[in-house]
Amino acid sequence: MGIARVLRDLLAHPLTRGMDIDSPSTTALRRRIIREKPLLREIYAEWYACLAASLPAMPGAVLELGSGAGFLAEVVPGVITSEILFTTGVDLILDGLRLPFGDNSLRCIVMTDVLHHMPRVESFFREASRCLRPGGVVAMIEPWVTAWSRLVYTRLHHEPFDPEAAEWSFPPTGPLSGANGALPWLVFERDREKFRRAFPELEIVLIRPIMPFRYLLSGGVSLRGLTPARSAPAWRLVERLLAGANGKLAMFAHIVLRKTGGPRP
Repeated sequence: MGIARVLRDLLAHPLTRGMDIDSPSTTALRRRIIREKPLLREIYAEWYACLAASLPAMPGAVLELGSGAGFLAEVVPGVITSEILFTTGVDLILDGLRLPFGDNSLRCIVMTDVLHHMPRVESFFREASRCLRPGGVVAMIEPWVTAWSRLVYTRLHHEPFDPEAAEWSFPPTGPLSGANGALPWLVFERDREKFRRAFPELEIVLIRPIMPFRYLLSGGVSLRGLTPARSAPAWRLVERLLAGANGKLAMFAHIVLRKTGGPRP
């Protein structure tokens, strides 16, 4: 057993240790973990504020994908919450690769840590392009590839993370267990020109690498917290001071795509 596996086992959160990641009960437990870990809840609140600020001021519904464990509905009133698993507390059960919405009906699709679980991400982009109104956006928080995040994601995280993958697709082993954490970086950074050629109507308007340390220190939804919640202000300050190095240190990115043809914000 490698050192990384030993560390993951030692640090595993007791509520989810040994549970099937594709089970709806695991999603319910993760909802509880996010609410009970003050530092993690603060991180999600910060992410949701970023997503809320990305919403265009125009008619149309806001759809959140992968809502099961989170609380975006407390930040964005009226958001349509959804999940791919049959779980409580969401409005719809759906697959992001086949959206049950009419053409030009949504003003925004938002998601947190969802895109990198889509085994055929190009299908999602086609659906997003179809459903969004001109000027509508896809706003997301996703893992990002940097020198630091490669080290963390390949050693301490349970999900596959392959920045060297030749393709954007991966085997659909399960709705949550199937993943490539490097997928957003592959699509929007390494293969940016390929994305632009394939989806010229989806303009990349923002890629902002963020948060090199706090999520790791919170333990996320799978690990025990590595620092007391009262240390959060100090770590926020550290991240602000090091913001200029986020290109090498960030573990996540705030990404916004805009469907062309509508008024700019």
